[in-house]
Amino acid sequence: MSKYESRILEIVNLRGSISVLDLARDLGVSDQTIRRVVKPLVERGDLSKVHGALVSNRSALDPPFLARMTHNRPAKIAIAREVATLVKDGDSIAIDTGSTSAFAAQALRERKNLTVVTNSAFVASTLAMIPGNNVSMAGTQLRDHDGAAFDRSAFEVIERMQVDYALLSASVVDAQKGFLVHEQCEVDIATAMMRNATHTIMAVDASKFTPQDRRPAMRQPNLGAGDFLITDKPVDPAFAGVVSSLKVIIAKG
Repeated sequence: MSKYESRILEIVNLRGSISVLDLARDLGVSDQTIRRVVKPLVERGDLSKVHGALVSNRSALDPPFLARMTHNRPAKIAIAREVATLVKDGDSIAIDTGSTSAFAAQALRERKNLTVVTNSAFVASTLAMIPGNNVSMAGTQLRDHDGAAFDRSAFEVIERMQVDYALLSASVVDAQKGFLVHEQCEVDIATAMMRNATHTIMAVDASKFTPQDRRPAMRQPNLGAGDFLITDKPVDPAFAGVVSSLKVIIAKG
């Protein structure tokens, strides 16, 4: 596979779909070049071409996970790029099961020689086939709606790993209670990841700072001074108590 083919596949899989013209602009080549390069990719079934756009054929784990991956996709892609900028070649990272973390895993494919531990089958499969990476899948029993593991063996693997970063996500950010998720098992995994990480990265798009229909009740562990918050819009001053001690990075779309 040529360099252009590999890069095109990465971009299309990361975005889900992109027009030929936008892809040509991103890569700095002509649209004729894009059409020529993608022809064998389409013929092999690596991606699809629909009305001037290229569409990813990468299968989602299941409908609920797919819905989360498509919600606020541009913001999550921008955040994922910032994660890949922060994490360097050779770093070690624990990654949770959030949809934003899944986008980050795709963006981290451009990094080399990563050591990764995750309880997400999607994250593990995304990064395990990169030459030089050392990926540990934590857990044996996977949930049916997102391919995540929360059994005892997941904790045993995570607790053994010492990493540079823990990459976490949240369902909602509350101005008083902080970062919230729906299930206690998610809090427990986040706590285990943070305990053995030098720094924590909380990756949440701006929609998480607004009220949700289904309000989560479980509070993620408190982040430490100097940990990172990566989001896609400036944080409202009402959340100053939650983010004041964090290094806030605003991702550009």
